[in-house]
Amino acid sequence: MDNNRQKGILYIVVPCFNEEEALAPSASKLLDKLHELMAKQIVGEKSRIVFVDDGSKDRTWDIIKGLYEEYEEIKGLRFAHNRGHQNAILAGMMYAVKHCDYTITIDADLQQDVNAMESFISAYMEGSEIVYGVRNSRDTDKFFKKLSATMFYKAMKVMDCNIYENSADYRLMSKKALTALSEYGEVNLFLRGIIPDIGLKSSVVHFDVFPRMQGASKYSLSKMFTLAVDGITSFSIKPIRMVFMMGILALLVGLGMIIHIFYEHYFGYTVSGWSSILMSIWVLGGAVLLSLGIIGEYVGRNYLETKHRPRYYFWEILSRDEEPDKITLPRNES
Repeated sequence: MDNNRQKGILYIVVPCFNEEEALAPSASKLLDKLHELMAKQIVGEKSRIVFVDDGSKDRTWDIIKGLYEEYEEIKGLRFAHNRGHQNAILAGMMYAVKHCDYTITIDADLQQDVNAMESFISAYMEGSEIVYGVRNSRDTDKFFKKLSATMFYKAMKVMDCNIYENSADYRLMSKKALTALSEYGEVNLFLRGIIPDIGLKSSVVHFDVFPRMQGASKYSLSKMFTLAVDGITSFSIKPIRMVFMMGILALLVGLGMIIHIFYEHYFGYTVSGWSSILMSIWVLGGAVLLSLGIIGEYVGRNYLETKHRPRYYFWEILSRDEEPDKITLPRNES
């Protein structure tokens, strides 16, 4: 165990979006856990909980302000508008890196087991710079979510993306890992793929997932699909290569059809009529449109990256320290 890591300052980063029903009970559980860790002298007295409001439309920010006024361990960050779950996590971590020795990120609904935090910290004490939370099972998921998650991770393996299966955004990152993460400047964030790419010493902690007690999940089908597309297009060019292979296959099929037509004509057989032609048009037309869509997705994402716009802007910061109005990440100038 590294003695230099004992009683380090922990910042728990909690992204929130329309969580007025779940926020107060979740904050109470997190405060209890933080006080427990302090009492055991596992974390330092200056450890804090940072709630990041991702442009909520309900009373989420009012609740965060109330918690901030009541507890000195609470801090709050508020986006000017909705920027997405991944940006909310990143913003909280980039804010925390200036104040803490390590962070733990966890969702506001606390479906992840908060008691696993001690295992995360133990792994950090043993020298890990990144500790990944991997769920034990998907028994609490509905059938469609379980099926889509299984298909997603299989697709990521096919695309050679380096991510942990059934991993979540429940993870620990040291100051060293957070500093390295700040150098990654892409706009289309997929943290589950970016963080393993850092390459620092890491370990895995398995945790249980509980049913959501308050409110409803904010991760809609469209958001899950967008996250999957971000993951694939950010870390693999295999879809482009697949388009290339489809083009070669279509060319070979076309050459085969030409040979077949000449053969039929030479031996006096009737050449296939409009039905086969129409079928070929539909199949090839669909393949062309699909290929253009895949290529367009990559081109569009490159277009967004070249703008170098800020990922987010803070409308309000709740902290008892003096803080800047805006927190930006370093970018590589081109």
